Amino acid sequence: MNLKISSRVGRKYAVYLPKIVVRALGLKEGDKIVLTVSGNSLVIEKVHDPIRLAVSGSKFASLTPKEVEAVSLEEQRKQVEDSP
Repeated sequence: MNLKISSRVGRKYAVYLPKIVVRALGLKEGDKIVLTVSGNSLVIEKVHDPIRLAVSGSKFASLTPKEVEAVSLEEQRKQVEDSP
């Protein structure tokens, strides 16, 4: 799906997404997004919840419990560093 929608930059450079864009991306309040600037373009991508993907996504690899624990500890460390 390709959409081209006009919007404005608000106070403190806030950009409010039109409902059609929110619905097209399946966004909800609190979702994480990635912003990519390329020339004069801004690309907004939804970051999918890894837990939801693990439960409902297609399976393509296997991990040992030890590997899962290592990844879990690393992700927890990142979350603590990113929190305000």
